[in-house]
Amino acid sequence: MPGFRLPARLQPGRTEPLGTLARDGGVNVAVWSDHAQRVELCVFDTTGAREVRRYELYGPRDGVFHGFLDGAGPGLVYGLRAHGPWQPERGHRFNPYKLLLDPWAREIVGHFRWRPEHFGYEVGHPDGNRAPDRRDNAVYALKARVAPPPAVAPGVANAPRHRTADLVLYETHVKNFTQRLDAVPPELRGTYAALAHPAAVAHLRRLGVTTLSLLPVQWHLDEMGLVERGAVNHWGYNTLGFFCPDPRFATAAVRGDPQAVAAEFRAMVAALHDAGLEVVIDVVFNHTPEGDENGPTLSWRGLDNASWYRARADDPSRIENLSGCGNTVNVAHPRVTQFVLDVLRYWVHEMGVDGFRFDLAPVLGRTRHHGFDPDSAFFVALRQDPTLARAHLIAEPWDLGYDGYQLGRFPGRFLEWNDKFRDSVRRFWLHRGVGRGELARRFTASSDLFQHGHRRPSASVNYVTSHDGFTLADVVSYAHKHNEANGEGNRDGRDGEPACNFGHEGPSDDPVIRQRRARVQRALLATTLLAQGTPMLHGGDELGHTQHGNNNAYCQDNAIGWLDWGRADAALVDFTAAVLALRRSEPALHHDVWFRADAARNGERGVVWYRPDGREMQVDDWHDGGQHAFACVIDLRGDPTPEGQVEAERSVPLAVLFNPEPVAVPFVLPDGPWRLRLDTSGELAPGHGLGRHARLAAPASALLVFAHETPDAAPPA
Repeated sequence: MPGFRLPARLQPGRTEPLGTLARDGGVNVAVWSDHAQRVELCVFDTTGAREVRRYELYGPRDGVFHGFLDGAGPGLVYGLRAHGPWQPERGHRFNPYKLLLDPWAREIVGHFRWRPEHFGYEVGHPDGNRAPDRRDNAVYALKARVAPPPAVAPGVANAPRHRTADLVLYETHVKNFTQRLDAVPPELRGTYAALAHPAAVAHLRRLGVTTLSLLPVQWHLDEMGLVERGAVNHWGYNTLGFFCPDPRFATAAVRGDPQAVAAEFRAMVAALHDAGLEVVIDVVFNHTPEGDENGPTLSWRGLDNASWYRARADDPSRIENLSGCGNTVNVAHPRVTQFVLDVLRYWVHEMGVDGFRFDLAPVLGRTRHHGFDPDSAFFVALRQDPTLARAHLIAEPWDLGYDGYQLGRFPGRFLEWNDKFRDSVRRFWLHRGVGRGELARRFTASSDLFQHGHRRPSASVNYVTSHDGFTLADVVSYAHKHNEANGEGNRDGRDGEPACNFGHEGPSDDPVIRQRRARVQRALLATTLLAQGTPMLHGGDELGHTQHGNNNAYCQDNAIGWLDWGRADAALVDFTAAVLALRRSEPALHHDVWFRADAARNGERGVVWYRPDGREMQVDDWHDGGQHAFACVIDLRGDPTPEGQVEAERSVPLAVLFNPEPVAVPFVLPDGPWRLRLDTSGELAPGHGLGRHARLAAPASALLVFAHETPDAAPPA
């Protein structure tokens, strides 16, 4: 092989770390498999087209096959072959004719094409998936390449490390965000470099977000069904290379060089950190691209199908499908737990990221024989890991299996996507579909779900839109999904998503409809960004971005998904920035201590709820389904907790008025004086002042915030 003098045989190697490591003048190889009988290392030329040498690894020792290749180093291209039983009825699908990608690969070379040779069984055979396929797929298979020795990413040293209480998440897709941003040079648009461009950074800083939450950035495959109909998995929730940044987001000049792609990603993180912005990445540990038992043999299946995947209890030949994607990764296995932790540490230490959003996260806590357990081995190990101690951990707290809805049950410092907030807030503002009690509960961080086990209000990730579902502009413009462009007969995507078109489906020239939509849009935004908990803004909502009613744009790498900066609603951008500035300036709006239900009886203040006539809400008022407008006063003074006392010194009482009615509603405010800080309708003049026991007509479909004024307080700028 050019560049290396390959020895005739391997030396025994170390059993750790798993994968390959360039060290001591050679390359150490460690491959785990509980059921393989032997594993071979296959070395290829630099292009990956020709196999030049094959070595049998030593072992197994504690399930690890190992070897040391003296004289090799970074740049070595290789694959694996695993020999073992072909017993599909017991879950074993070893087939040495299939070249396997190392799950721990730091670099991937080649261009994948779907071919029947990638399947471990003969496609179309009368015996189904039980007849092994003996065609060698090596010439078509992706290969791993040995990476240089690991180093600390430059983004680690300058990470902003925002307090959890101060987080404002901004969920976006690397390509969608900049593909149509004219201020970015054309050759950079849609790339990691574009996301770090001054024009992109300026917008994020102007908004006042703290943390980017990026859709998957790891090396992924497009599913065969998508490829057959000429589509792509644009969102990337189908990870093949867990240690590799996806080359499709790199600039064209470096896309074919895995090291340069990784360097561009690291440079992006470092630049965002310099701007005070954190980076959280979406990770998919619930399934792999190998699909169900009828899927291909690319990596994990060929190395140890019975260990990597959860088998059905009634039929070990079949794989549990708790992900909706064909298979379920068996994180309950200690070595799979190790794999997940190795991946997470790599992205923190070597790529510089600040945290993770876990897709279908209950899979991580599913035990070997039971359902979800917040004290599962994975969660215990995660909480003990010193490298991951500084990482943000965010769960999508549901999967598709039995007992899969686990909102509020994740352990430790996990934050969780709160879909109850999403749906309740939408229903309140769109058509008054929930009562005042439900809205109040969600606005104060969903204590019914999260106030246990030392968890904080920030555990609730509050959002009304995300990549899954309508955009904010579409929530107020469409009553039904319109996913025809996805090619699935409009069957995909969420049915019955809370939304309202206010009298016309899609764009409208009617000024009454347009005004109502704009008001409700702003009320939804303000409720999300000002509620107790951790707010998450879906990228593009501040621009008024529409997907034309598509609520599942996972395969739309085009103008449907790309943000249209040319049609950005500048006033909505200004409004969003103003709401986040208000949140930052008022401790009462990002108070990470639970309000006490008995605060008033103990002489504390906390939060007090009022009817529009100025009287405190009573039990009957919370259950009055005919009334929806109400208000609260948040007052941190008198909080007995140390944190609360510190925040109270910088805080003034705030009155928040909620009027979801389509008409103005008269309100009586508690003891003033008060000065207006926010009116989502835009009807009242900024800085509008009110005296003691003031009355006002709260505009239709509006959220208002007033700050209590002390005698020596100056009006806000």
